[in-house]
Amino acid sequence: MSQLLLDITPDRKPSLDNFVEGRNLELISALRQAMNGGGERCVYLWGETGSGKSHLLQACEHAALEARNSAIYAHASVPQCADVVAVDDVELLDEAAQIDLFNLYNQMRESGGMLLVSGKESPLHLKLRDDLRTRLGWGLVYQVHGLSDEEKAQALKQHAQAKGFELPSEVTQYLLRHGRRDLPSLMLVLDALDEHSLRLHRAPSVPLLKEVMHKESK
Repeated sequence: MSQLLLDITPDRKPSLDNFVEGRNLELISALRQAMNGGGERCVYLWGETGSGKSHLLQACEHAALEARNSAIYAHASVPQCADVVAVDDVELLDEAAQIDLFNLYNQMRESGGMLLVSGKESPLHLKLRDDLRTRLGWGLVYQVHGLSDEEKAQALKQHAQAKGFELPSEVTQYLLRHGRRDLPSLMLVLDALDEHSLRLHRAPSVPLLKEVMHKESK
């Protein structure tokens, strides 16, 4: 039964459409324009862990692939040149990888491709090679603002609807009060709640959520 339940769970790929914008309306608009071939071809995103940087980079990769362009998403590493390249957590790159990214930046400018890079800090405060840090600051630079509790509740509701179930407001409020603050962690708990409730043939509820969170804490 568990395997059958997993098989019918809707696949939710990161996209610009299922990203809850919050205070990031201008950023999303700029990414849409860039993905349509307009605007700046290098975009640097920065913000705290869980703010949605990885979601946005992967969303751009998926959009490029769906448009039949070559695209690569890489976490803390530097891939080969493509139509769209997304490099996540740039601050984790070692010296050699920083040189590779500097070279990739130049290649992407020559080819007209789109380079997206993310980090926890603005380019000015990155502890990277000066030449690379300068290049990253030449393009569009946006801070990805985290969501308020109200916006997180909206994101959780959308996530539940995408998976095919209604999320009671009392479950959402309990999760926001007692769960971790970042949205990816909250989503994982919600996924676990969905699987647990399906296995027991019971609707999602606060008691079931408590059981899930108790298991997750062990």
